[in-house]
Amino acid sequence: MEDFEQRWKPIEQMLAERFGKTPNMEAILFLIGVNELNNLTKKKYTKEQKQDLMHVAVCTLLSRSGYYELEGYDKDGWPHFRELQPVPKLGMEEQERFLKEHIIDYFTDHDA
Repeated sequence: MEDFEQRWKPIEQMLAERFGKTPNMEAILFLIGVNELNNLTKKKYTKEQKQDLMHVAVCTLLSRSGYYELEGYDKDGWPHFRELQPVPKLGMEEQERFLKEHIIDYFTDHDA
């Protein structure tokens, strides 16, 4: 548990410094989705697009563990994924930790 916290804290601190406050899980997923879409110029997204961006983030994160695979991009530049294996059914706390582990890897690999 201590090792996880030691790896998660720097990610939280980096995001807090960059955005002026510590973002919640939805905000972190949204940021990853925007990053993956490579559309940093757009400032406003519809509620549906925000949900789609969070979905892109989850698929991107879980593709690192073999749960999803990038199939390609549509005409608007949005990535599309194919499920390779079902994501394990977890409780809320375990699910958040599972995602955080993948977020740690994502930001470590992207030299946040």
